[in-house]
Amino acid sequence: MVADFNWAIGGEAGDGIDSTGKIFAQALSRSGRHVFTSKDFASRIRGGYTAYKVRTSVDRVQSVVDRLDVLIALTPRTIEENLPELHEGSVIIYDGERTTMANAEIPEEMVGLDVPLKRLAEEAGGAIMRNVVALGAACEVTDFPIENLDSALEKRFKDKGQKLVDNNQEAARAGQSYVAEEFDHEFDYELETTDNDYVLLNGDEAIGMGAIAAGCRFYSGYPITPATDVMEYLTGRIERYGGHVVQAEDELSAINMALGAARGGARSMTATSGPGIDLMTETFGLVATSETPLVICNVMRSGPSTGMPTKQEQGDLNGMLYGGHGEIPRFVLAPTTIDECFWKTVEAFNLAEKYQTPVYLTADLSLAVTEQTYEPDAFDMDAVEIDRGFVVDEETIGDHQTDAEQFKPHEITDDGISPRAFPGTSGGAHMSTGLEHDELGRRTEEQEMRVEQVDKRNRKVETAEEREDWSPREFGDAEADTLVVSWGSNEGALIEALEYLEEDDIDVRVISVPYIFPRPDLTEAVEAAEETIVVECNATGQFADLVEHDVLERVERINKYTGVRFKADELARDIKATLEA
Repeated sequence: MVADFNWAIGGEAGDGIDSTGKIFAQALSRSGRHVFTSKDFASRIRGGYTAYKVRTSVDRVQSVVDRLDVLIALTPRTIEENLPELHEGSVIIYDGERTTMANAEIPEEMVGLDVPLKRLAEEAGGAIMRNVVALGAACEVTDFPIENLDSALEKRFKDKGQKLVDNNQEAARAGQSYVAEEFDHEFDYELETTDNDYVLLNGDEAIGMGAIAAGCRFYSGYPITPATDVMEYLTGRIERYGGHVVQAEDELSAINMALGAARGGARSMTATSGPGIDLMTETFGLVATSETPLVICNVMRSGPSTGMPTKQEQGDLNGMLYGGHGEIPRFVLAPTTIDECFWKTVEAFNLAEKYQTPVYLTADLSLAVTEQTYEPDAFDMDAVEIDRGFVVDEETIGDHQTDAEQFKPHEITDDGISPRAFPGTSGGAHMSTGLEHDELGRRTEEQEMRVEQVDKRNRKVETAEEREDWSPREFGDAEADTLVVSWGSNEGALIEALEYLEEDDIDVRVISVPYIFPRPDLTEAVEAAEETIVVECNATGQFADLVEHDVLERVERINKYTGVRFKADELARDIKATLEA
């Protein structure tokens, strides 16, 4: 494995853990280091254990691992929670003057740094800056230039005035100086910097950015963890391009508003999580029957019911594939990386309009809240292509009208795709309904027309299977006897797990699937392998069931449903254990 460094801060919800972690992550990324973050937070406003972890290296990192080098512990529980990941030489920074930390037990093989975080922060201007004091202490432990932290602090606080920036920078230096003067210890860590400058982005932000690039001009949504950041990213940005964000009163309103905007000709989107998808399912059927292009983003979390709103899971797959009464044509896309959240969002809008079909764009909590570094040119806007599909105008609409000059929005066609007329198109006035309808959109119960319309709607998916590239992503040894298949956010952990497996002379072929429906044919790959393992974050192996259905062959399963994402070294151990069983 590449040499890397793992840092974390932990405490109670409301202690500023998230903002502190992000400041440090930004400082690292601006100093030319790659970053991969992980968050653990309780499903409540105040209280409950929360942590922010940063893995960093001068080389690209794509996963978390079972190792912590420096831990800022604001509570005794922080040490308890992270003890399995600490090792000989790990540094624990804590405030022994705090009542709760006065008797903190630091394992003998580790280095405990008792730093008066609160007192130093008060001397710098306010106790609220105690976490920044801890960041300064971490800079001294790792020989990380504090000037890089200055830059991140300025970015964070400049809108609140220069005095606040100065106070925070002073607090950071207080922490750095205290460690330098009070502890005569040779630390094992040195964070090398480079001349690179990376963009730090999470999955929700990438989805929002992709929506704007794709030409989305209307977003409606209701706040729900962990999808809310999509709306927050779009708010204040989409307006610059003539778009609008509407915070609806609930998920029912959100999808119906988005449907209305899409009927009006705007590229439209809503985002939610599992409970919201449940509420949106009825309108999902209306979207499909009326042949309205709409993107519905589902950022999965632990369920069912309220479940664990702030924990990881990939348990909604069956719901997205089969949810809704009747038989509903749809597409289901599942980005496997943060940058792919951007590109698959663009693709989702194109598929929705080309085939006039609803598209589920599914991420999960791990993708949504993880921040990762990318080159500034990783998102090439010039490479974004927008395809609005079979749209007719005044010159071409005559080919799709009856003798009475009525437009046929549900015309029976060989490929299943009917013409689409935007509002205001001369001769394009029409109606659509959730009732079964004829080519003009008028309701009907006539048997032959019913069959023709159902077949036509399903034919669109068949057409897409023929016209689009549904290829998966492949890594590892293409000739290996062991095949590991995954979908969604597990890709990064799998790629890094390959390096651990190579150390044990285990060769693996990895197929990472970003398309759930339609999905690639894995029959040839499974038949070529001696052992096939499907990796996913749910209890029943929902994607493994699909693979077995498609290839008519049993596969092994590695399932995790603790609410925590896969780690690279953990996944390598699980794969090895499965092969040895």
